[in-house]
Amino acid sequence: MLPRKLRRYPLWMVSHMRIADVRTYALKIRHDEAYLGGLDDGSTLTEDRGYVVREPWRSLYSARFETMLVKVTAEDGSCGWGEALAPVGPEVPCQIVATLLRPALIGLRVGTVRPTWHRLRDLMRERGHLAGHQADALAAVDIALWDLAGRRAGLPVAELLGGAFRTTVSAYVSGLPRSSDAERAELAAKWADAGIRLIKLHLGRGVEADLATVDAVLTADERLRVAVDAHWAYGVQEAARLGGELQRRGRTEFLEAPLAPEDVEGHRHLQRRLDLPIAIGETLRNAYEFRHWLDRRALSLAQPDVGRTGLTEALAIAQIAAVHHVPVAPHHSVGLGVAMAAGLHYAAVVADMPYFEYQPTTWTVANRILRAPLTGDPGIPGGGLRLPAGPGLGIDVDEDFVIRNAQEVTAC
Repeated sequence: MLPRKLRRYPLWMVSHMRIADVRTYALKIRHDEAYLGGLDDGSTLTEDRGYVVREPWRSLYSARFETMLVKVTAEDGSCGWGEALAPVGPEVPCQIVATLLRPALIGLRVGTVRPTWHRLRDLMRERGHLAGHQADALAAVDIALWDLAGRRAGLPVAELLGGAFRTTVSAYVSGLPRSSDAERAELAAKWADAGIRLIKLHLGRGVEADLATVDAVLTADERLRVAVDAHWAYGVQEAARLGGELQRRGRTEFLEAPLAPEDVEGHRHLQRRLDLPIAIGETLRNAYEFRHWLDRRALSLAQPDVGRTGLTEALAIAQIAAVHHVPVAPHHSVGLGVAMAAGLHYAAVVADMPYFEYQPTTWTVANRILRAPLTGDPGIPGGGLRLPAGPGLGIDVDEDFVIRNAQEVTAC
């Protein structure tokens, strides 16, 4: 049955509904705690400092939660929302949508998501069409198109994608945003008491320092297991030593991003030396990249982020991972309510999906752009994060909040 607002249209008119408008927003939300907490030097990441390299890692971070939102509107006024993972400089992918993608979208038929994705991809085919900010912009539009298609059909996106294997998604806690191992252990114990059994630690501070943090957390509660995100910090020998020590300790789920993100062969060599699964995916944006890593057996846990791949490409990635018998554990860092909902729909439709990444601070901020919050509790035995119900992504974006707090980006 069609949604109520579309029932006044004849079926032939609904099936030929066209895209009438595309708007894009750069949103930067203040919160009392930055993503991953304070800096290692004990200082606080504040807005007046601008974008800062979070030592010992190499990437820029913001004091605010930054993202890019896209709204695609059909001729009848119905709309779909998309979001890209854009933790710094969301104006950049916004401008790609406004300048390059919007003109190509206007007038296309609503519901033709996959043909539209191919059409948009080919606009910049010889100019980095599947990577970088171009891919991020495509991801946001793709999610918006699936949301709109679901709303038109009166079906959840998960059903449009073939059906959900689960309606609650298992998750692990990602990050212990405290400045000392003693404080991290204390927070880990609280999570254990709340029912959490797996915590990912954001490390890469040196092998000995990393192992000290692992030991503190594992000692805090014997029910806990850990995963380690090394943030691309190590060479092969250091990473092999870290991985070997993690294996010796046991209770370690996976080692994420141990080497430079472009070093496929290094990761392959490392995975051959370790029984511990190597997890990779947040930097990869398309099925061709994942296929290369998987063909080389350079990873054992795939971590695509729908805020960088979109749903269409994420499905292709899941199929390639399945062919290689590699599970998919979707990455999620600072994407807000739209990306979170899209990630949960994706996690629901992937057969071999052990868990989703749950960032507690992000979850709180993510819900600020929604009229009704996403729900669930990853600590409840047999529970998890609930798949949003309702047509499309199953969320209601607070457009008034977005307009008040975001910058709408238009073509240059």
